[in-house]
Amino acid sequence: MVEPQLAAQAGSMQALERILARRGISVVPDHEDARDGTDPGDPTWHHAARVDYALARWEAATPPRFRRAEATHPEVQAWADLALEDPASAGALLLTGHTGTGKTHQAFGALKRIAAGGPDRYEVLAVNSADMYGSLRPTKVVGASEWELRRLSNVPILFLDDFGSSKASEWTEEITYRLINHRYNYCLPTVITSNLPARDATGPDLTDFVGDRVASRLAEMVTTLVPMIGDDRRRTRGAA
Repeated sequence: MVEPQLAAQAGSMQALERILARRGISVVPDHEDARDGTDPGDPTWHHAARVDYALARWEAATPPRFRRAEATHPEVQAWADLALEDPASAGALLLTGHTGTGKTHQAFGALKRIAAGGPDRYEVLAVNSADMYGSLRPTKVVGASEWELRRLSNVPILFLDDFGSSKASEWTEEITYRLINHRYNYCLPTVITSNLPARDATGPDLTDFVGDRVASRLAEMVTTLVPMIGDDRRRTRGAA
């Protein structure tokens, strides 16, 4: 009886592998330790598989321009390591600074660093804030905007790029509060970049865009604030 059972199990595994292959999913990771015959029951094999899966998810969420992104800022690296080790305590990473100072590059680098660590679960959404508000505006499809807001609110890791660039209104403030408040309450890691400073007594800052209520929640949510300084790298590269 044992041999027929083993044959049936092998047939089932082969059928599963064919299904996954048609969907572009590899059962065996490409890491050297896996190719060298590491037992699939070994923790090293499973870690390699998680790394492959997470990096594939990261690449799918990352625009081609940022596929070579690396987190080089020490505070960004430290936040990513904490988000990998203990996501519930990571809070939010907020990168502020003028256009072209490398905020988006560092943000995608942080997400890549988490993926490369082989987390048990890796799901990420990266969205420009203007596109986000556009997707959340009411449509003829009943419930579509609410479904999208729940998706953004519940994804394990959210990257909100260029926060504060859209025109502020009561509607954007309400949407932003619901999003930020949910992620704060459920301790979900969030990465935010903004051209606006967190606080500035001499000019516009994030509070002017999001309002006092959201700013208060953001202040509780953000565990790592990284002001990015320097010249506009895009213009520097163009001049060169």
